[in-house]
Amino acid sequence: MNDSMAYAGGEAGPADLPRWKTWLGGLSAVPLALAFLVAGIWKITDPLGASVRMAQAQVPDAFSLPVALLLGITETFAGVLLLVPRLRRWGAWLTGLLLVAFVVYIGAYYNVLRGEECNCFPWIKRAVGPAFFVGDAMLLLAAAVAGWCSRPSAGRRSALVMLGAVSVFALVSYGVTATRQTGITAPEWITADGQRFSLHEGRVFLYFFDPECSHCDQAARELAGLKWGETHVVGVATQMPEFGPEFMRDTALNGLLSADWELLRKTFSFVDVPYGVALENGRQRASFTHFDAGEPSETLRRLGFVR
Repeated sequence: MNDSMAYAGGEAGPADLPRWKTWLGGLSAVPLALAFLVAGIWKITDPLGASVRMAQAQVPDAFSLPVALLLGITETFAGVLLLVPRLRRWGAWLTGLLLVAFVVYIGAYYNVLRGEECNCFPWIKRAVGPAFFVGDAMLLLAAAVAGWCSRPSAGRRSALVMLGAVSVFALVSYGVTATRQTGITAPEWITADGQRFSLHEGRVFLYFFDPECSHCDQAARELAGLKWGETHVVGVATQMPEFGPEFMRDTALNGLLSADWELLRKTFSFVDVPYGVALENGRQRASFTHFDAGEPSETLRRLGFVR
């Protein structure tokens, strides 16, 4: 009778789990939850940076931002479920599905991504290779143990409320990040080609690059083909500035070259190069992390930076 009432009331089951099973489930679930929470919250709080990582992982540029946000929400939600004992089995299922999806995706693009940083979890450097699959297999085992050592989950309403809260947090975070990307005020002066140059006069396009980056090279060659008119182009080498002049010359990107990387980095934060900033009278009008599929030329043309 009591068992029937427990099930009818939405409780997980008629009897408590053995203490050893409860401890084992917690030991498996908590570290896994923390890993997924860190990964998810990182993507939610830095959606633009996460979208760059998605693009580097071969996600099409048009979908990199939505995929980053969706992954951030799902990973955070999965981590929260793992931390709540009565929802833990659902969290184990969700983390397991995510891990399987990661393995399948990396496997499909293995030849392209081999040797590249995985970027699945921040601060954990994992290059794509055999060890990557071993690591994910261990995480998948932890998810399986967490699910096996937990009661059947109950409380759909609570889970939906949690999902809604995480989704709202992600959308608010994206809105704040997007707002901050416009209206940033650049330093008034930098040094370019050995002379003082004002960033507060007219239109200026800052192009951050690594001289040894093939993607930077390709993007610079495409930028060189645009009709810039009165817009000043300023290249900024983020690595090995001694090779900056050669890079500008080889790509035919006619413009000035600045060595004030440290000064500009304090104002414009970004994850990786190539990166571009369109300034008008010292204020940022747009920033560019993707240099494919007609960008940034279409936006620059719309803003009047190129003809």
